[in-house]
Amino acid sequence: MAMDLAAFGRFARTFQPGEMIFSEFEPGDTFYLIQSGRVELVKIIGDIEKTLDILQPSEMFGEMAILENSPRSATAIALDLVKVLEFNAQNFEILMLGNPQIALKLLRMFTKRIYDSKRRFMILTLDDPQAKIADVFLMLDEIQASIDRSTERREFKTTVDDIAHWAGMSITETRESLGHFVTQRRMEMYPDRIVVKNINDFSRFVNSRRKRE
Repeated sequence: MAMDLAAFGRFARTFQPGEMIFSEFEPGDTFYLIQSGRVELVKIIGDIEKTLDILQPSEMFGEMAILENSPRSATAIALDLVKVLEFNAQNFEILMLGNPQIALKLLRMFTKRIYDSKRRFMILTLDDPQAKIADVFLMLDEIQASIDRSTERREFKTTVDDIAHWAGMSITETRESLGHFVTQRRMEMYPDRIVVKNINDFSRFVNSRRKRE
């Protein structure tokens, strides 16, 4: 996302590697647009700290505090030397009014981030590792733009690393769960893609696990 944000240099902040930008549950009235460096978002689920995402330059975080006037839903930590633009309700309004093109791009980003955050949380709250993996594929199916929905077979151009990231699981755990689906003949794995033979079967499986929990 290319944006001309030179006029907003006065909102710039820098965080050192390992520095906490904000903490889960604390009040929040600012959000951030990354200019350089990476930011890790982590959340406590049960007694376990889960990595929700690792954000790159041009990505945004912390916006839910602005949109919902709610406490922080995760902890943000600088992985590198991180440079951001920090916005609050007041200067965000200036940004939106001053450049409609930027405003439209930010609103689209807000919409996507809200969906991603809520959908990711649904996946992470599942206890069954195989249900988490199945729900990742359901999520990927939801966001695919062009897809033949006349069949229950789905082909995903994704990797084991991507699936592990979305499920909040280790690569080893993810490979084991995918292996179970392959053994059950519910999935086929290839070097460049993963095929789910019956996406509706995955939907029924995930829904049954959610009802139990």
